[in-house]
Amino acid sequence: MEKVLVIGSLNCDYVINVQKMPQIGETLLCDGFEMIPGGKGANQAYALGKLGGAVTMLGAVGNDGPGSMLRENLKGVGVDVSRLKCAEGESTGTAFITVDSSGGNSIIVVQGANGTVDVPYIKANDDVLAASDIVLLQMEIPMETVVYSAKRAKELGKTVVLDPAPARSDIPRELYGCVDYIKPNEVELGMLIGDGGAESHLEESAALLQERGVKNVVVTLGSKGAFLLDSKGSTRSFPANTSLRAVDTTAAGDSFTAALAYGLSEGRELHEALELAICVSEIVVTRKGAQTSIPDMDEVQRFLAQKI
Repeated sequence: MEKVLVIGSLNCDYVINVQKMPQIGETLLCDGFEMIPGGKGANQAYALGKLGGAVTMLGAVGNDGPGSMLRENLKGVGVDVSRLKCAEGESTGTAFITVDSSGGNSIIVVQGANGTVDVPYIKANDDVLAASDIVLLQMEIPMETVVYSAKRAKELGKTVVLDPAPARSDIPRELYGCVDYIKPNEVELGMLIGDGGAESHLEESAALLQERGVKNVVVTLGSKGAFLLDSKGSTRSFPANTSLRAVDTTAAGDSFTAALAYGLSEGRELHEALELAICVSEIVVTRKGAQTSIPDMDEVQRFLAQKI
């Protein structure tokens, strides 16, 4: 099995459940909140570890209780956290997540220690990059760090997977040229190309990312599954199980990305890795929470057996 390096964010998630999303100026009452380990980078590293992957995480936490919780939670599923940075004077990153009765969510993130994941820190851990086979990145850490990490990974001959969230239209073109697999959802795809209607013409929108240098474009479509435009220009749709009831979609995208990387690390063909990714994310949306909703491979195998 190939080694996966996750470079990204670690957050403590404060999850609030409501019947509906509040409007501007509206006050809602709820029964309480949960404090749950999260952050796109940590979610993906945790999912990889839970699935049985060989994974190391680079990122930063504060010297506080939430930081210790996040570190121990990742260690609990076998993630190598020995190189995590403890950012003195910074609080651990925090996310406030509101989940409505249909499972939809809105998220506000306070970057905290994640903002200290800088280029010198990545350079100081170049040996970890060199020892890895797949490098998984998101965009909750400084953009210059993402760009440097991707460029350095390609110099070392590594496979680069980018989850472009939170999405933005001003991603440097040099980053696209380093990406082997990019995984936006349909809304993020529109933000990347500057077209809010990208979901209505997926193939053309995905092709624009390839023109910028990306090799393979995977677009997640929620309950409709996923769409692939591969490096050979071929397209394929991957349907999802529409009979499942979504409870909380918080970590669905992160678990999908992680399962894709896990499948690739096992040597699976791309279509097989994507089928695995859809299966994992289908399980995740039926449960509450971020990392708490992620299955292990035994659960995935049982779920797949029920689908056959």
